[in-house]
Amino acid sequence: MIRIAIADDHALIRAGLKEILAARPNIQVIEATNGQELIKKINSLDIHVAILDISMPGRNGLETLKEIRIAHPKLPVLILSVYPEDQYAIRALKAGAAGYLTKDSAPEMLLSAIDKLLKGEKFISPNLAHKLISELDDTNKNKLPHEQLSDREFEVLKQIGSGLSVSQIAEKLFLSPKTISTYRTRILQKTGLKNNADLIHYVIEYDLLSR
Repeated sequence: MIRIAIADDHALIRAGLKEILAARPNIQVIEATNGQELIKKINSLDIHVAILDISMPGRNGLETLKEIRIAHPKLPVLILSVYPEDQYAIRALKAGAAGYLTKDSAPEMLLSAIDKLLKGEKFISPNLAHKLISELDDTNKNKLPHEQLSDREFEVLKQIGSGLSVSQIAEKLFLSPKTISTYRTRILQKTGLKNNADLIHYVIEYDLLSR
């Protein structure tokens, strides 16, 4: 029996994934609602593949992925996210993901990705492969400022761009206001912007909230 662990805070998404995976009678689905719960499942059960969302309460998907890579380096992790490939896929692969899919992908693509991961291979869509080649050719000089931010800095930038205050972001990301302020300072330094108004304008200009 192949055990696949799914971490997503939306019950409808988990139910939809279970229905897709039901096409394979030899697959048992293990559900988790957040990253911390997923890690507990992985530590206590023999999991063959983990499917992980990026945006979840508390520890986000990329942070959870990095923790999994430390404790279970051989476990293949597929990132399944609402965010398009052009923003998070390369970040996820650099963090150790074995594949990246958007939630609007066809069910057959999900099954194909799982098959590849079970064989010890990585799953990369043609579109993502092209982006990876471009990434290898790029230098930091050619990158946009937000592409040089850390995963957490990028998340904080998006929250600032959505109009949230430091305290609201801290509450949403389960971090202290002081920590958020530190991230904000780093973001301003790396982007060369001066204040929140500039950051909001930048987020809107590059349409980061839709990614």
